Amino acid sequence: MTAPRPFPLNAWYAAAWDSELRHELLPRTIAGAKMVLYRTDNGDAVALQDACWHRLVPLSMGKLIGDDIQCAYHGIRYNAQGRCVFMPSQETINPSAAVRSFPVVERHRFVWVWPGDPALADRALVPDLHWNKDPAWAGDGKTIHAACDYRLIVDNLMDLTHETFIHSSSIGNDAVAEAPFDVTHGDRTTTVTRWMVDIEPPPFWRKQLGKPGNVDRWQIIQFQAPCTVAIDVGVAPTGTGAPKGDRSQGVSMVVINTITPATEKTCHYFWANVRDYRIDEQRVTTEIRDAITRVFGEDERIVEAQQRAIDENPDHVFYNLNIDAGAMWARRQIDAMVEAEAQMKRGVRLAG
Repeated sequence: MTAPRPFPLNAWYAAAWDSELRHELLPRTIAGAKMVLYRTDNGDAVALQDACWHRLVPLSMGKLIGDDIQCAYHGIRYNAQGRCVFMPSQETINPSAAVRSFPVVERHRFVWVWPGDPALADRALVPDLHWNKDPAWAGDGKTIHAACDYRLIVDNLMDLTHETFIHSSSIGNDAVAEAPFDVTHGDRTTTVTRWMVDIEPPPFWRKQLGKPGNVDRWQIIQFQAPCTVAIDVGVAPTGTGAPKGDRSQGVSMVVINTITPATEKTCHYFWANVRDYRIDEQRVTTEIRDAITRVFGEDERIVEAQQRAIDENPDHVFYNLNIDAGAMWARRQIDAMVEAEAQMKRGVRLAG
């Protein structure tokens, strides 16, 4: 019996940064589906199945003729809706000649695609990452194409205890691993809240605050199934009221993360770090982006090594600690989405 895929199809997944998509062909695998993406001459984003109807040659090997894709093999052309508009050496076009077109939405600086049932592609379900395009916030990010199951990155983000051990020279110190935390959840959301009161700030946060003395530090991790994590983080001088809601003396950031499964063991990790202070200073934006790039590079090495170890030990059973509570809830919510789709498919088969 074939194991179920580890990701739902009826969800919006980030396929590219909006600036990454141009009037040229971009191949990308999203939730097991090979797609080719591009912009039309008027700027609309398009996502089509990356396989010619005729002989399955990847359309991304071809070229754009206006807004139509021409297959590199026999010159068959498809419009932005995936319909064949030209066949060589014949005037009549086979009415079945088409490739799948995927629903596309641009929001929060990302191009999102829906690989599942297009009738269920509700734009209201696009994850809320508004900070990424809010004029009150400034920041930037990058993409990591990681050789691991996307859920390993979700696990990593849902428990930041590892900062103490992996990121001790930048954002981590002993206080992270020592502080208590709370976990709450809904049907498709999980929140992990951790406050570290009256602690010495780690190097990164000491520089961002620019003030001497101990701080109150917060990490509020908000997960939305299947793969989006927004983390509200920051520090304020101890005693200035941050734990009670007054952050006016501190600095705040939102770490934006949306992880798109490519295959069962590879993923595209889109991240950005945005802040609510010194928002007009591009130098600060670049410095923070580069610092976080180094931090996330440390995470990338860990999760890819973890994936290799999982592959080498397929029968190993993992045990959970208290710190895994947030990740466990996130996994349950992902599994529930996958199972709901499986039940729907079984119901369709029975009805048929």
